[in-house]
Amino acid sequence: MRLTTMTDYAMRLLMYVGQKPERLCTIAEVAGAYGISEAHLMKITHQLALNGWLETVRGRGGGMRLGAAPAEINLGAVVRSIEPDFYLVDCLTQEADCSLTGRCKLTGIMSGALQSLMQYLDRYTLADLLPPSTQIETTYTPRPPSGGPHRQIPVALG
Repeated sequence: MRLTTMTDYAMRLLMYVGQKPERLCTIAEVAGAYGISEAHLMKITHQLALNGWLETVRGRGGGMRLGAAPAEINLGAVVRSIEPDFYLVDCLTQEADCSLTGRCKLTGIMSGALQSLMQYLDRYTLADLLPPSTQIETTYTPRPPSGGPHRQIPVALG
């Protein structure tokens, strides 16, 4: 399994902003620091803001900051919100047309592996990724997520 570049960039963006709680960060700044396209970062910033993990400030002197405390930003939830699908094998898709349906145990095993991965990620937060020096107690007023950070992962049994 390989997570998309968007998820990689989302994690990098959160880590960068999380290390600078004293100020607003800009997309251009983060793009320059990581060598990432500003256009990609705009899409990711928007998605993370919709889920309440980033707060954006428009206009001159604007930028972004965390919308929740690092300990409240669950890594599994971030991955679920960014990844377009979790089909480790083609037969996990709803359109699957497999002659082994009902007799194959691969889908169940792959679904279990994916659930194990997500449960593992759910044990960690952004705070676990930040250096100890950035673990400053800051008051955050998170916005409620519009679409919800949690998304169901398809599970195929047997």
